[in-house]
Amino acid sequence: MKILLAGDSTVANCPTQEYPMSGWGAHLPRHVYSWAAVYNFAKGGASTESFREEGLWGQLLETAAEGDLVLIQFGHNDQKKVHLAARTGYAANLRTMVAEVRALGAVPVLCTSVERRHFLDSPPSDAVLEESLEDYPEVVREIALELQLPAVDLNAWTRGLYLELGVEESQSLFCHFGLGEHAFWPAGLADNTHFSQRGASLVAEEVATQLGRLGFGLGQPGFEESSTAGLMAEDFTTAGRG
Repeated sequence: MKILLAGDSTVANCPTQEYPMSGWGAHLPRHVYSWAAVYNFAKGGASTESFREEGLWGQLLETAAEGDLVLIQFGHNDQKKVHLAARTGYAANLRTMVAEVRALGAVPVLCTSVERRHFLDSPPSDAVLEESLEDYPEVVREIALELQLPAVDLNAWTRGLYLELGVEESQSLFCHFGLGEHAFWPAGLADNTHFSQRGASLVAEEVATQLGRLGFGLGQPGFEESSTAGLMAEDFTTAGRG
């Protein structure tokens, strides 16, 4: 079977000149190759709207077949467009995507957006993480419930990971370079949205784990269940979510 990925730069295979910047989709194959081939259509800067307008969604649908999984994670760039507000344009586009995937006999899996590493000013011992995606993750959870979809809650998981690691250690999950440390960014870079190899690898492992908890890949050679719980759509509630 195939796993097809629709998303933005946090999912995408980043250009080689940006190494070690990476989306989690680039690391997913090593966790699932024994039972699924990964096709990554995600693109930097993509929203639910531009992904369709640029033909990427059409290419994905042409590749998908009955029984394949289509993982959908948007929000970071939809958030920048007024007409793609979480409960209007964004939600409508997600519902359309779900319907089109189901029409092919494939299985849509909604993913909440990975969180940005935006710690608010506070003592390190009492770190507070901004809810930078506003209500976009919650809308994904609601649609998953409404349409009875399998879902992967990466927003809740990444928030927990950053807080567990703390302000200093969590920086290693992202791309931070000093003056002259990277040829592509000679002036330096402090990026708290795009993952480093370490960050992308950890998120990809969690995606594979949650897919396993949802029942995908179980019993296949090379599949190992970890202790991190995945979330079925019916497990979501609106209380206490990032």
